[in-house]
Amino acid sequence: MRHLHLGTEWIQGSMYLDEPLVLVHEYIERMMAWLLFVAPESVPERQALQLGLGAGSLTKFCHKILRMKTAVIELNPQVLVACRGWFKLPAENARLQVVLGDAGQEIQDPKWWGTVDALQVDLYDHEAAAPVLDSLPFYNHCRRLLTPDGCMTVNLFGRASSFARSVEKISAAFGKEAVWAFRPTREGNTVVLAQRTPSRPKRELLMARAEIIQTQWGLPATKWVRVFKPMLT
Repeated sequence: MRHLHLGTEWIQGSMYLDEPLVLVHEYIERMMAWLLFVAPESVPERQALQLGLGAGSLTKFCHKILRMKTAVIELNPQVLVACRGWFKLPAENARLQVVLGDAGQEIQDPKWWGTVDALQVDLYDHEAAAPVLDSLPFYNHCRRLLTPDGCMTVNLFGRASSFARSVEKISAAFGKEAVWAFRPTREGNTVVLAQRTPSRPKRELLMARAEIIQTQWGLPATKWVRVFKPMLT
């Protein structure tokens, strides 16, 4: 296994050397929970956007496995160099775009508005103490990116972070009825999902989709359904 570090002991991402497209960490798998809210056959027609490249795991999975149009915004050019040199990030092509820049600024460009079906937010600096962008204006901008049935998934982690405060801001931007959350992983990561248009799919539908996701793409989606629920019930 290969890990990405930004000069500290904190792991920013990981890759199996013999299976470079497999999602190593449980929280990274859970960032794909938006799949529960769309018809599986529609996935290749959709657009994914990652804020924060990490070791490129989500970008590679959306691009290579799900065959989606995929874009990623990354602030640190050294991370991009590392991902291309050591983590098998493909070169840009018609379905893959890498933007070097500040995600908080870039997503305010109207060209992105209303285009994103799967927004995955995993923004941490080298200390990994708390999300770098975690404000109400930021989450308002995130919501504006989404298509009507689009979802944002965000990793909430860090010794200086506050799950309650973050969820309060996400709920203020998206509406309380739009927010779902997983139980924390063993490592302390909590993945929160927010829908552009709130819905309450029946458990039977979620489980049916989970079984397809598990069979088709190898993600532990039936387990997701057991540890994932709306914040407002």
